[in-house]
Amino acid sequence: MASSYSLVLLPGDGIGPEVVATATDLLDALSQASGVTFRTVTERAGGDAIDHDGTPLSDRALAACKDADAVLLGAVGGAAWDHHTGPMRPESGLLQLRKELGVFANLRPVAVPDALAAASPLREEAVRGTDLLVVRELTGGIYFGEPRGREGVGDAEVAWNTMRYSRAEVARLARVAFTRARRRRGKVTSVDKANVLVVSQLWRDVVREVHEAEFSDIALEHMYVDNAAMQLVLNPRQFDVIVTGNLFGDILSDAAATLGGSLGLLPSASVGGPVGLFEPVHGSAPDLAGKDAANPIAALLSAGMMLDELGEPRLGEAVRHGVEAALQAGLRTGDLWREGLTRVGTQALATRIRGEAVAWLSR
Repeated sequence: MASSYSLVLLPGDGIGPEVVATATDLLDALSQASGVTFRTVTERAGGDAIDHDGTPLSDRALAACKDADAVLLGAVGGAAWDHHTGPMRPESGLLQLRKELGVFANLRPVAVPDALAAASPLREEAVRGTDLLVVRELTGGIYFGEPRGREGVGDAEVAWNTMRYSRAEVARLARVAFTRARRRRGKVTSVDKANVLVVSQLWRDVVREVHEAEFSDIALEHMYVDNAAMQLVLNPRQFDVIVTGNLFGDILSDAAATLGGSLGLLPSASVGGPVGLFEPVHGSAPDLAGKDAANPIAALLSAGMMLDELGEPRLGEAVRHGVEAALQAGLRTGDLWREGLTRVGTQALATRIRGEAVAWLSR
């Protein structure tokens, strides 16, 4: 009997609705080809929710997400809502959703196949064949640590944040990274700043202990964050799985996202709770909205990651094959186009990917 899954779609703002629509079409096509059923409910998030519901994430939308098997998000935010502050910012709804879903590990894969090597800002020979996964801690660290504050006036004004991690927080993330490495090439690089930060010394100790006790079959190396940033530029192919804290992961994953030449290529998954959240790395890009110009690949690959996490890896592989086949055929949206390639819009590229994915699945 074919499986059935309930999904909540949060199209959001800017190009979000367009790229989520391409993912929905892809899921429909895969459903017809495989017999797997996807029951979808669309809710509002971000600026769209502020305009219609008076809040960036309504109680109704949150309840639907918590009751689903997975959540697929487009993008949130834009200049139209920049005047909002605090809990009324579009991004606040996303932070609330992550907290309520209990997700603590952000997964960002970065792959540079031959077809994309020339698009990278780095030398082709340096990036071709890159295939790495950043596992970033999502709910702790300096972004959420207490105390934090700002006080004083003039030259005496000061501000402070606290980088804080517990043993349990580090251990659970390390297990995610090691488990993922077992499915890949069997190597984890743990990134910290243990030569300076006490919190990084705890980080390194806990990662080492989890490795020795549970994952001794996986190769483990420790790397300072400054060196890791340099190595991502010099030789990104050396990395398999990178595991690191919230701040370092934010910076390194965005740097790694440029290796393929466009943020429009990069998917992500936030996991660790009962319901996973899947979203493209790119923002809402309101200047591209409604112009059939957005790159749909990140959203389609996010849907592919969702399929993997739902226990449908063959469908996820079909998505990745569809993307690679379309790129190999020379189709590009404007962010990746260059002379000698075929420039297409959002819909044309998504249609080609969908066709290639279904063909691969049906062979």
